[in-house]
Amino acid sequence: MIPAPFNYHKASTIEEAIALSQELGEEAKYMSGGQSLLPMMKLRFASPQDIIDISKLQGLSYIKEDGDVLKIGGLTTQTELEHNDLLKSKYPIFGDAVWLTADPSVRNCGTIGGNIAHGDAANDQPALMLALRATFIAHGPDGEKSIPVDEFFHGFYMTALEPGDILTEIQIPKAKPNSGGAYHKVERKVGDYATAGVAVHIELDDNGVCTEVGIGLTNLSPMPMRLERGEEVLRGNKITDELIEEVGKIASEDCEPDSDLRGSEAYKRSIVNTITKRMLNKALERARK
Repeated sequence: MIPAPFNYHKASTIEEAIALSQELGEEAKYMSGGQSLLPMMKLRFASPQDIIDISKLQGLSYIKEDGDVLKIGGLTTQTELEHNDLLKSKYPIFGDAVWLTADPSVRNCGTIGGNIAHGDAANDQPALMLALRATFIAHGPDGEKSIPVDEFFHGFYMTALEPGDILTEIQIPKAKPNSGGAYHKVERKVGDYATAGVAVHIELDDNGVCTEVGIGLTNLSPMPMRLERGEEVLRGNKITDELIEEVGKIASEDCEPDSDLRGSEAYKRSIVNTITKRMLNKALERARK
């Protein structure tokens, strides 16, 4: 389908983008890569009268460690995440996710900030952000704000971003020794949204005890979901096969899937059990290395 008519505006600075948003009203939408917004517009699920293109804002595409934090600019594309040497060597969970995200043409345009700000539980990056304990930096009419990931997703396509806010940076605790992460999703075909997906990040001490863990679920509830009960089972313990089995069972019990064209509720509960166990083992293997 063809989107409904809209007015196109292009901003060259953050300040200009925010000012345009204020002038045009709450119904105006920012667009970076457009890979989340445009499909919704084509299906008439969204019909904004004004689009503010922020794809060319300077200084918002980067991947770097700064002190104890990994910083990723909001306009960093999925392709940049895929090929970045720092992420490949120390944060391989990003490579797991990007390789399963859509196709190269989409990854060349789609940005990490847009993927997260869209607030779609079916997108891949939100689960990673939950697992990695991310913090989001946003700029808006009221200045800069910092939003922890656990306070960011509010519901179906709903986030803590206020009208006019732009997600400018993602901050993630720097990778520690004896830590590792992994992500996988089951999909109907290559590049599809997840039927179910799981992101895991684990940190171990020198004795192999789990000191910190994050588990995020993709497309298994109305909003990106943290598996809190599963995390509590692992934190403070040595991770055994028995604990991994228990967490897989918890994932199947605590998720909130709906039956749809991608599978029945029972099927989704079954596969999230399996994926959770596999990702825990993969993250654990990486942490031990």
